[in-house]
Amino acid sequence: MTGLGHSPSRLLTPTGGYLRGYDYTLNPYIGCAYGCKYCYVQALPVARFRSEPWGSYAEAKRIDPEDLLRELRGARRRGGTRIFMSSSTDPYQPAEWRVGATRSILLTLQSEPELVDFLFVQTRSPLVARDAEILASLRHRVLVSVTLETDREDVRRRFTPRAPTVRARIRAIEALRAHAIPVQVAVAPILPSSPDFPRLLAALSDFVAIDDWFIGDGANGRRSRALGVEQWYLPDERDAWYRPGQARDFAELLAERMPRDRIFLHQQGFLPLDVRRPFDERIDPEHA
Repeated sequence: MTGLGHSPSRLLTPTGGYLRGYDYTLNPYIGCAYGCKYCYVQALPVARFRSEPWGSYAEAKRIDPEDLLRELRGARRRGGTRIFMSSSTDPYQPAEWRVGATRSILLTLQSEPELVDFLFVQTRSPLVARDAEILASLRHRVLVSVTLETDREDVRRRFTPRAPTVRARIRAIEALRAHAIPVQVAVAPILPSSPDFPRLLAALSDFVAIDDWFIGDGANGRRSRALGVEQWYLPDERDAWYRPGQARDFAELLAERMPRDRIFLHQQGFLPLDVRRPFDERIDPEHA
């Protein structure tokens, strides 16, 4: 399908830095309707030049399958096609039900899968399960990462009131795995959760990525403090859940229930699988 909407010159954007290991990012939308309180994108130029507040808009880009295939062929001639979808939006916006921008991209990739080395799909939306059959057809070329920062619905409502529910995301993950699609759960950032959360994660996912407010914000916690994240914690939560080292401590708990080589800390959890360094009790991948 050829969608209507904002028409960018290119869909593939060369990348590096935090997303080293990828060749391109691909953002089907401009903006994000989920408007999570802690999202760092709201402080980036891509959002700050807009007059509307972050979270109030999500515009679909115009997806032309032939243009995308031409971009992919050109990228293939120049080197690799490892793609991160998406870096500044969620590819499964509420509007995706109607617009189908992300589905159009996946169908295009499905038509010539040899053009894609690896596709990392990062979302918090249960709508990703709608495309399970397409994603399954990409087999070893895809990893779907679903954000699930907590198993407590009261915490989810406090930090991300417009995001999909915990239960809806769990059902989506189960549906993806039923299609033999590799699935990662991104506990990023880690939020207050129940004692049963590690058990749930171990049963639910192939891989788990864990991040926190400090290393995870790329600025030793300064961005998190600027966003005022501490104010969203209840007084009895702050000491236990808002502190450096929380991601590593949670990883230790999780390692009692699943293999360490399937647990990743911080940036390592968002890189292509073959360049990641798994969690280890002796080595912090960010500071080795």
